[in-house]
Amino acid sequence: MVTQSKDQLPAKYGGHEAHSEGRESLVKINNRDTADGNICLWCLVISFIIYLFKKECYQSTIAGAENLHFTLNGETRRAPGAASGRRPYSLGRRRPEKWKVYETEVELQRRIEELQETNEKLQEEIDRRKTQYKLDWKKAKIYADWRKEEFQTVNVTLDADTAHPVLLLCEKGRQVTWQESCQALPSSTQRFDSFPCVLGQPHISSGRCFWEVEVGDKGSWDVGICRDNVTRKGRVTMSPQYGFWTIRCYGEEFWAITSPETQLILREYPHRVGIFLDYEAGDVSFYNMIDGSHIFTFPQTTFQGVLRPLFRLWSSDSGPLTIV
Repeated sequence: MVTQSKDQLPAKYGGHEAHSEGRESLVKINNRDTADGNICLWCLVISFIIYLFKKECYQSTIAGAENLHFTLNGETRRAPGAASGRRPYSLGRRRPEKWKVYETEVELQRRIEELQETNEKLQEEIDRRKTQYKLDWKKAKIYADWRKEEFQTVNVTLDADTAHPVLLLCEKGRQVTWQESCQALPSSTQRFDSFPCVLGQPHISSGRCFWEVEVGDKGSWDVGICRDNVTRKGRVTMSPQYGFWTIRCYGEEFWAITSPETQLILREYPHRVGIFLDYEAGDVSFYNMIDGSHIFTFPQTTFQGVLRPLFRLWSSDSGPLTIV
């Protein structure tokens, strides 16, 4: 067997060449560690520089935000968060309450502007209709409030000399009620003795005028106008042919006292009735003054002589009639 010394062994068996290669590899490894350390140090330096740069940019942004303003209702305001140096808003963070308040104010302002615009359009339409109404108001049987602008209010009081004995006048001559027993009143040619009626003052012979009567919510009654010279004794026929222009509530039914009578279909009970008289035009109209709806207009006629307001109660179940 031939033996070889250790130095003569092939490199792959751990000879001298193998030892040489091992030392060179160790040197290379030490050099790589040193290089890696330098790289890590440079990474730290670069990261710190980037941090400083970001911080500088953030401070510049906050400085710009401090000068951010907005305008609401003509008033200049500072944006929420600007005065405190905080970012007003950023993704991934909850929105500050100040921004929610700001958005609510903006939305409310937008709604107010929309409502104001709608209101202006409605007012324009009302003005247009009112102008059209005034051009031919006599034919328009609507808008009691607008009709009042064309008429003069008269101060109506009840004339005690014309009151039937069963009627009691009170409230300084502005209310009439039914009482069971007849009063002992002086005889008068002006007094009604068949129908429980009473006339009002003043005597009307010209112009446009109106008055209102509270009729309560129950009972039977007549309200309207009549000629001053109507029949007051014995048998009386109430119709325009005999000088009466009235409407009637009897129970739950409503009638215009024409010849023959005209039944009225009303949307609501007219707790307050307006009587409109245009003497020259020969027009008598009735309105529900609560909702402004038209009740009835008598056919146009020609008035002669003095006209007077008329009030009638039918029984003790009738409530009082009160002049407003």
